[in-house]
This record gives sequence, structure tokens and C-alpha cells, in this order.
Amino acid sequence: MSAVPYFQLKTQYNHWMNKRLYDLCQSLSDEERKRNLGAFFSSIHGTLNHILLADLLWLARLGLPVECKATSLSDILYEDFHQLTVARQEIDALLTNYIDTLTDADMSQLIQYKRLQSDDVNELPLGLILTHLFNHQTHHRGQLTTLITQVGLEVGVTDMISMPTATTFLTTKDS
Repeated sequence: MSAVPYFQLKTQYNHWMNKRLYDLCQSLSDEERKRNLGAFFSSIHGTLNHILLADLLWLARLGLPVECKATSLSDILYEDFHQLTVARQEIDALLTNYIDTLTDADMSQLIQYKRLQSDDVNELPLGLILTHLFNHQTHHRGQLTTLITQVGLEVGVTDMISMPTATTFLTTKDS
């Protein structure tokens, strides 16, 4: 499989899981979403914010039209859950559209960037950055599923192969 269909699949999975988790979290009170449950980013709300914050940082580094004024990886970008949800939907759409513009040749393009709290210039190939971005999302969504379960909601199956379009996506893209 070439790289672009793989990343297109990852964007579909990203969108599917984010929608499912945000829909579940909508049923929680603000207090439940923001309760400190001892996670890396304290709460469900804090973890959702962190995933979005990291996505914004990476998309800005890739030159996409986003802004992230964070000074720390634990900054809360949106206190309001509705605003957070809208921002997540917009970034998922932007990421999907961006991936759809790429070619396999783009994956080896070197991207220079600075870390949030460092002036050191780093450089990585785009394909590795995208792999990291999606792995980071999956890592923290795994934490979210635990947190959501702790507050009494059933998350259900989260496997990529259970995504409704998974089995048709790659065969359609590779045809």
C-alpha cells in the first residue's frame, strides 16, 4: 500500500473515533468532563483539549492555516465543550482535506519545526510527522476511553477494522 491511502484511512479513523467520543462526552455534565481523574491531562476535557492542541501545533508546523497560542501542552484552549467540539470538527475536516492533497513523493519532504518550549530547529520527513500525529491521537484516545468508562459510559469497540468504512476504504483507494 502506498502512503497516501494509508494516511487517508487514518484520517477516516480519526474522524470516526473523535465523533464517537465527543458524542459520548456530550451526555456528560461539564463537572463530569472536567473532574480530575488522575490522567496525564487531568480530565476528559483536559485530554480532549490536549489532543486538539497537539494537532494544531503540528498542522501549523506543516503550514496549514491554523493558530495555536498554547505555551504548554496542558493548556486549555476551550473551556466551553461546544466550542471545543466545533474546533475538533473543523480540524478533522482540515486534516482530511490536507491529506487528500498529498502524494507519495510528499512523504519524504523534510519539515523544519521548533518544539513548543525550545528554539532548537528540528527536521523530520512529512511521513514520519504524520505517523506521529496519528499515533499521538490514538494514544490519548486510548486514555479517553478509560476515563469515559470510569465515569460510567460504554465506549464500545474502538478497533480501526470495526470502522464502518474500513473494509471498503483500502480496496476502493487501491483499485
